[in-house]
Amino acid sequence: MTPFVAELIGTAMIITLGNGVVANVILDKTKGNGGGLIAITIGWSMAVFVGVYMTAAASGAHLNPAVTLALTMQGKLAWHMVPLYMSAQLLGAMLGSGIVWLMYRNHLDTTSDAATCLAVFSTSPAINNPLQNFLTEMLATMVFLVGVLCITSAEHSLGALNALPVALLVLAIGLSLGGPTGYAINPARDLGPRIMHALLPIQGKGGSDWQYAWVPVAGPLVGAAIAAWLYSSCLS
Repeated sequence: MTPFVAELIGTAMIITLGNGVVANVILDKTKGNGGGLIAITIGWSMAVFVGVYMTAAASGAHLNPAVTLALTMQGKLAWHMVPLYMSAQLLGAMLGSGIVWLMYRNHLDTTSDAATCLAVFSTSPAINNPLQNFLTEMLATMVFLVGVLCITSAEHSLGALNALPVALLVLAIGLSLGGPTGYAINPARDLGPRIMHALLPIQGKGGSDWQYAWVPVAGPLVGAAIAAWLYSSCLS
């Protein structure tokens, strides 16, 4: 499996399972309706576990442009590979959200609240304050990437469970720092599904909130750059 294919398939798996649990919890008339935050955060962490486990050997399991940026700044990936990785991640996120739409399209069509339908695809702030929302995404991603860089530099191995520390880190971020913005911490995770929301036929779906879309893209990328600098300056 080539790195491009691995990043595409791995990201698609994460978005299928991650956005799938969101759909199951928040859409009308699903079996999981009302499952709450704990179900969503555990579902997302397990989605990351599966994606990382599947693709670690083939591509390093970046599955996130912010991770790609941080690891490239650390010299773990050549800069000319960055467009390949990031395009695969974006396409994978679009594919994964398309699969979720196919699975839940009846529930999307019967859910009357347009904001709830959008939440199946992309993140949104609990309190709309773009600069504060940007800061939140930046800091959450910085914390996430510092953890990732420390994990990837560890000398010990957990064998088949090597993907578990990253999954637990995502769970911790979701439970602790996910409240203000829904913790995108991944530009492809938000942008790819948001594009699909704009393109797919969903009854009464409303707009895709493009005025907010820069926050979950720019915030994680800036946070990743800061994390890489902090790791190089203080932790390596």
